[in-house]
Amino acid sequence: MRIITLLVFFFSSLALATESGFASISAQQLLQVKQDVVVVDVRSPEEYAEGHVPGAINLPHDRISEFLSQLENDKSSSLVLYCRSGRRAKLAANELHKLGFDNISLLEGDMLGWQEQGLQVEK
Repeated sequence: MRIITLLVFFFSSLALATESGFASISAQQLLQVKQDVVVVDVRSPEEYAEGHVPGAINLPHDRISEFLSQLENDKSSSLVLYCRSGRRAKLAANELHKLGFDNISLLEGDMLGWQEQGLQVEK
């Protein structure tokens, strides 16, 4: 019975991880590979100004075409997207994928998770 419970947990976790179709990255993993990725805050400019992941650029999810030049049209860049809680990051990831960006990850826990871990916030 214990093995069945573990298998159910494993497969349900796997389904959650792939539900959005994008890879996820933890805050700790991001801190280790930060120089190799472009961190993208997809919240509003006002939210971004209140505090964001250090080094992140702002690309509001509902204005991607206006802000797309910030990515320098490098579709091979490794992007890590986040918002406040995850919904807008998924929307933005889908839109960027349609525009030809293939290397997209979502930050686990988004900004709320980042702050809960007591990690540095840039203003």
